[in-house]
Amino acid sequence: MKLKLYIVLFLSLSIAVSAQVSIPKVFSSHMVLQRGIEIPIWGKAIPGTEITVQLGNQQVKAVAGDSGNWKLHLPVFKAGGPYRLVVFESAAPLKRMVYEDVLIGDVWLASGQSNMELQVQQANNAKTEIQKADYPEIRFFIVPHKKSVKPESELSGGSWEVCDSASIKTVSAVAYYFARKIHTEKNVPIGILQATWGGTPVEAWTSREMLLSSPITHQVILQNDVVTENDFLTDSLHLLRFWDIVYKPQNNTDKTINQPSYDDSTWPDVTMPSVLKTSGMTYYEGMVWLRKSIDIPESFTSKAITLNLGHPEMNYSVYFNGNEICKTIWNANATHSYSIPGKFIHPGKNFLSVRMAYLWGGGGFNPPAGEMYFSDGTTKLTLAGEWKYRKDLEPTLSVIHNYHYYPGFLFNAMIHPVIPYGLKGFIWYQGEANDTLAYNYRTLFPLLIQDWRVRWQQGYLPFLYVQLPNYKKRQPEPMESDWAELREAQAMALNQPNTGMACAVDLGEAETIHPTNKQEVGSRLAVLAEKIAYGENILASGPLFSCYKIEGNQVRIFFSDTGSGLKTTDNSAPRTFTIAGADKKFYNATAFIQHNEIIVSSYKVPNPVAVRYAWSDNPDCNLINLEGFPVVPFRTDSWKGVTEK
Repeated sequence: MKLKLYIVLFLSLSIAVSAQVSIPKVFSSHMVLQRGIEIPIWGKAIPGTEITVQLGNQQVKAVAGDSGNWKLHLPVFKAGGPYRLVVFESAAPLKRMVYEDVLIGDVWLASGQSNMELQVQQANNAKTEIQKADYPEIRFFIVPHKKSVKPESELSGGSWEVCDSASIKTVSAVAYYFARKIHTEKNVPIGILQATWGGTPVEAWTSREMLLSSPITHQVILQNDVVTENDFLTDSLHLLRFWDIVYKPQNNTDKTINQPSYDDSTWPDVTMPSVLKTSGMTYYEGMVWLRKSIDIPESFTSKAITLNLGHPEMNYSVYFNGNEICKTIWNANATHSYSIPGKFIHPGKNFLSVRMAYLWGGGGFNPPAGEMYFSDGTTKLTLAGEWKYRKDLEPTLSVIHNYHYYPGFLFNAMIHPVIPYGLKGFIWYQGEANDTLAYNYRTLFPLLIQDWRVRWQQGYLPFLYVQLPNYKKRQPEPMESDWAELREAQAMALNQPNTGMACAVDLGEAETIHPTNKQEVGSRLAVLAEKIAYGENILASGPLFSCYKIEGNQVRIFFSDTGSGLKTTDNSAPRTFTIAGADKKFYNATAFIQHNEIIVSSYKVPNPVAVRYAWSDNPDCNLINLEGFPVVPFRTDSWKGVTEK
């Protein structure tokens, strides 16, 4: 009995002693540490305690200060490994923390919103890419989602993982394809620190102190100081109720409203396809029921009918003559087509009911009308036209503050704890959440770049980012565009030292904000890294607008970074150029290539003043350099845009 007691006391004492020295969770077995710099290592201990850190045969000591914090720098290492990292109190060398399989290479912080967060298993060719993901010298650390009202010293979890077909599935696709290209071409271990959260604005990732320096965010930051951790808890509970209502019909509506006998004669009419902002409905967040009667001819009744809903904008469920056809299908689905069994169909009047979430200013069906129909394979019955609708049939959705969108809160919990982990640079894919205030992004994005560089204290670390791709319905005529203005703001950040931008205006998809060709996005970022971070003398981006010259009724456009020359992807004339006179009214223009310059004109504008290229949400671009990089969207004017207040 005494022996057992001694063992328990000994183990307890060992745990207590070892617990006196700690280092953050960002250090774990299988980590990659940055080559070519003095490697920062830090942690906590009892004040006055001397700490020893050993990597390979190198040892460095530090003493914990009055606050208990300690920090040291290991000497410069070349790429290689594996090594063992050992941390212990100098006076108790047997009580040590040991981290195995440590590599020395290049570490990149990958951050942003959903397009950086989108996983390998969600991107193009997922099955094949996952099967061949055998790169033991590529390592990933995925920072868990968390928000905090104050800067934190520790992450809520996470560990370094070796890249293989099991671990790669949930990793950022952009970051993986970036890392793979760098690793295979440079033959150096690559570590990716991934800190991402979908839907978040740039302000969420920037520190409070930096945001206070800008009049754009100064007052908002002060207002946010009243938010507490208890508010986070309340918001989480509201969020559970919010999604419970979205996914589960309330008030027995799925048993009554979808029935053919239900009386909807007093419901208002709405013309479909239309979305909230074009339907005539007032702004609303909640569940909306939509109903339409369809006359089915006799010839349809013996066959299964295909129901094609076209392009619904939000979560929805479908019922046909009271029978559930589908439930809570998100708008990102590739298709919205369903087969209705013949037993549910009868000749004459039939009833289609749709329960749809109207959220965040969205809801309804997007055009074109021709893609909403019933079909038996030979005949189509349109679903476009008048529908009945009713809101407020189910409980009101809770107000969700989404505190992870708030300025500074993600920086506090997901970025601050990993500073100053040794880095090679940053890769960034974000901007969609700032589209309606794109003009402010001209200020806010450089603030983030400066903020991170100052805090890491590792010089002008390369900051490489993705310009927003093409997205939304393609417009045949010139238009103002918040996405075009956001792209412009991103391009302006190239004025910051040691930055690079991967133009992706040719890689988007009209129907989804999450284009899946992440291989090319990662590759373009990697080419930028090869030039900016690794010093290769290569062309790494598409042509950038340089200046222009008005020549009578034509405008000559000059570019930098034309490389081996300009061309179009389809050997036709350059598209998406528009031109305007002093009246500021833009018209589609004709354009042609001449000596690596573009000549633009229109018979409608005899006295041109300004030219724009790819200035829309979803431009049909075809102009590239011979190296294959697209021309970066631009405008020659500085007229006030739709997001400039």
